[in-house]
Amino acid sequence: MKLGTTLFLKMAVILIGIPVLALCIFVVPGIANFAAELYPDMAYLKSLVLIDLYASAIPFYFALYQACKLLSYIDKNKAFSELSVRALKTIKNCAITISSLYVAGMPLFYLMAERDDAPGIILIGMVVIFASMVIAVFAAVLQRLLQEAIDIKSENDLIV
Repeated sequence: MKLGTTLFLKMAVILIGIPVLALCIFVVPGIANFAAELYPDMAYLKSLVLIDLYASAIPFYFALYQACKLLSYIDKNKAFSELSVRALKTIKNCAITISSLYVAGMPLFYLMAERDDAPGIILIGMVVIFASMVIAVFAAVLQRLLQEAIDIKSENDLIV
């Protein structure tokens, strides 16, 4: 494969990461301050919101890194290798971690939504949970298909 055939996809991965970085820098502190204003008697709520949202950014960027590695394997004609299977497994685990973090943080979303009378806050959390679970399922299916393709390829190499 020509080097750089996946350049568009690599740029898309980078462009996905930029808005999330902007959200982490500009929006997440505002959400934490909003939670602290809603519940002034629970000062620790601000820290919990910050920890939950920033902790979910770590596996997100690690999954983006793994996606870039996977695209590099495709450029190097190593798409059908154990390295690709491992990258897909890591992406799957990162998506499950993000979903788990948001499930653990759902009580925080509920508290903010109840006090502010805005059920859309809960809906946003649910969308993130379900979107990351869809990514996890998709990565698991690709991982399984790729592993079976590698097994078939290795059997054919032994026959010939």
